[in-house]
Amino acid sequence: MVLRIPKLFKLLQKQGKNGNHANAHNNSNNEKEKEEKKEERKEEHKEEKKEERKEEKKEEKKEEHKEIAAPPWVARGEFAPVPKKIKFLFVSIEALIGDMALIVKNEGHDVRYSISDKDSKDICDGFLEKSDDWKKDAAEWADVIVFDDINFGQQADALRKQGKIVIGGSAYADKLEDNREFGQDELAAAGITVLPHWDFEDFDSAVKFIEQNPARYVMKPSGEAQNEKELLFIAQEEDSKDLLNVLAHYKKNWAKKIKKFQIQKYAAGVEVAVGAFFNGRDFVYPINVNFEHKKMFPGELGPSTGEMGTSCFWSATNMLFKETLAKMRDKLAASGYAGYIDINCIANARGIYPLEFTSRFGYPTLSLFAEGVTAPWGEFFYRLGRGETPELKTKKGFQVCVVIAVPPFPFDDPGTFKKYSEDAVILFKKDSLEGVHLGDVKLVEDDWRVAGNVGYALVVTGSGGTMDEARKQVYSRVKNVMIPNMFYRTDIGTRWYHDSDKLQMWGYLY
Repeated sequence: MVLRIPKLFKLLQKQGKNGNHANAHNNSNNEKEKEEKKEERKEEHKEEKKEERKEEKKEEKKEEHKEIAAPPWVARGEFAPVPKKIKFLFVSIEALIGDMALIVKNEGHDVRYSISDKDSKDICDGFLEKSDDWKKDAAEWADVIVFDDINFGQQADALRKQGKIVIGGSAYADKLEDNREFGQDELAAAGITVLPHWDFEDFDSAVKFIEQNPARYVMKPSGEAQNEKELLFIAQEEDSKDLLNVLAHYKKNWAKKIKKFQIQKYAAGVEVAVGAFFNGRDFVYPINVNFEHKKMFPGELGPSTGEMGTSCFWSATNMLFKETLAKMRDKLAASGYAGYIDINCIANARGIYPLEFTSRFGYPTLSLFAEGVTAPWGEFFYRLGRGETPELKTKKGFQVCVVIAVPPFPFDDPGTFKKYSEDAVILFKKDSLEGVHLGDVKLVEDDWRVAGNVGYALVVTGSGGTMDEARKQVYSRVKNVMIPNMFYRTDIGTRWYHDSDKLQMWGYLY
């Protein structure tokens, strides 16, 4: 058949239109298929992520329940019932734990208290029975031995091997706190980020290092000298010229006492500590997050005191714990340590940097715990020391403690103590001792009197659903106390108002 050109053109146009409709239809189908495939892939991806999260959670649970390689003396298996009356021996050098010893005694247990420092021996007289030979009492009398400080580690390990229930102390845990270099190395070995630091045994080498590497540093004594809290120095100048002056002074006046010290790179941020009880194999929850107030005067002014007060709350595990203390579990288990352990940290947007261990009870933190823990302490210590995972019941909300001191605290000055504070009477406006905890106190003819020679008189605690409520309660209790020349900080707990915002923004409290 022959077609004329116009007819052919019209036919081609018609066919083109039909073809375009077909192509459009096909394209539409293709687009739908592509979208469907995309949705399928998204769903598959979601499912894969869900499965991955499930597997991660399974691994976390496995890790939590993994059997730790603890020493053979750490108990396992079935436990005998807890005795109603337990014999507790509290062992101390400087009489730090009298308050907790009295709490355990008031729960109905038998308590003896050993103090080795001669200037502290009258502390808790009239409140507690004293032990003249703690080693004999540990071997022949005590069911539970509680060490309140480091430097008892070897004795604690030996007693555990003999089958004794021991709280506090192990050679390994002592070294974590006493030897700053070792503590930082162990943190790094556990996969924890640490700040750059350098250890020195002479002042000239440290001065030369700072001069050649100007930056802002912190000087921290190691060993026994670290107990002199006023010796720690944080440079205020960016090149640490002020620290160079301090080192020159220390070389002249403190060289015999400061045998070793650490220069650590300064990091700005929130100072916060995280701690937990450990039963020889694993941590006991909840954990504790606390904020120390170390300077003598409000606003963090004046000399370092150790602590003038602390605020805290109890928490489920969070990022702060997981990135620091949790990673030390295997190392602590290998040493058989049972007791409380704490890491003080600097946290900022870049990360969490551990500064130092407190591998023992903290003071006044232990009195603060007495405010927040509702479980009986005697039974808790007994179960913890024999390797159980006792239930640690705690209050919700916040707790705050305030140290009430008298001269010469925080300095060592026996003459000033004798003149202003020796045997000073402690009185109470109202007949209530709620939230009042013993410091260096003795009972003489029904009068509370300041004892020892340091001036660390009392710790007063309070709690509440909010930090504001806890502060109101603790300071209302502080106002009930009367001691000649007493002093205390009025701002304990206020750091929370700005520090908490930062920590939550960085995700460390979740």
